[in-house]
Amino acid sequence: MATARPAKADELDELLDLYRMLNPDDPELDPHNVDGQWEEMVADEDLDVVVVEHDDRLVATCVLSVTKNLSRGARPFALIENVVTHEDYRGEGFGTQCVEAAIDRARARECYKVMLLTGSDTEWKHKFYEDCGFNRDAKTGFTLDLR
Repeated sequence: MATARPAKADELDELLDLYRMLNPDDPELDPHNVDGQWEEMVADEDLDVVVVEHDDRLVATCVLSVTKNLSRGARPFALIENVVTHEDYRGEGFGTQCVEAAIDRARARECYKVMLLTGSDTEWKHKFYEDCGFNRDAKTGFTLDLR
């Protein structure tokens, strides 16, 4: 049985393992160098690191960021980022469970929309997001890389 829930403060190492699967070319982070940032993230009421736990390990995660807003009846909007499922558990529904849990959290905060961007042109990933309810034709997304 898998459980979707907010990440716990003591799960940084497991999250960093998942993020290495998401972006294998990123420099490896030492948990001791980012533990202060991680503590701030866990305490941030407008940020949820959603995880799916299965067999006592984290198998999927995504980040939900909620932004206060003065349009759309002053309802906030949300962004989902860093969606990843452990390589050994892909295709079992854990990623879908994670994204749906994030969407439920956005709904509970009365967000008027949830946005998600992908840098991938892999069709199965696009289909995955569409199966989660996202519409690739609804808007045009733009990004500006600030690296």
